[in-house]
Amino acid sequence: MPPLHGLRVVISKIHGYGVIALRPFRQGEIITYGDGVMYREDEEFDDSYALILHNPDGDELPPVYYDLADQTRWINHSCVPNSVIDSEWDAAAKIMTTWWVATRDIALGEELTYDYAFSAHLAEPCNCGADGCRGLIVDEDELAEVPEHLRHLIRHRGAA
Repeated sequence: MPPLHGLRVVISKIHGYGVIALRPFRQGEIITYGDGVMYREDEEFDDSYALILHNPDGDELPPVYYDLADQTRWINHSCVPNSVIDSEWDAAAKIMTTWWVATRDIALGEELTYDYAFSAHLAEPCNCGADGCRGLIVDEDELAEVPEHLRHLIRHRGAA
């Protein structure tokens, strides 16, 4: 697979591999597009690098999983991220398109991050090191539902 334009995969200070900016990105700028394979909840797949997205057939249906199959899979989590993911379903082509947008200016050499916002039952320890780190990779709205054995790791306000 070709490298992502303006980005490089490196050994991360956060976890494993990471992706750094080879040029500055401005707030609101599209950083990169992701490529992957879409799966439905009842299909078997490796969800290690899968995004959970709204179901293109309607919000009342279970979410779909988009297994990242390019270097975007190495973009790490942060509780205070510098990007967000957006997606769009092309019904005619039956293709999901995903892209990362800078939520603030990103400097040359800075590692890209987004908030994985795991469901409480999938929460795991966080190593992002950001001011305001929740202590867990979990959706902030689900902190009160984190399993008991992980509650001692919660570091963010509102940790019921």
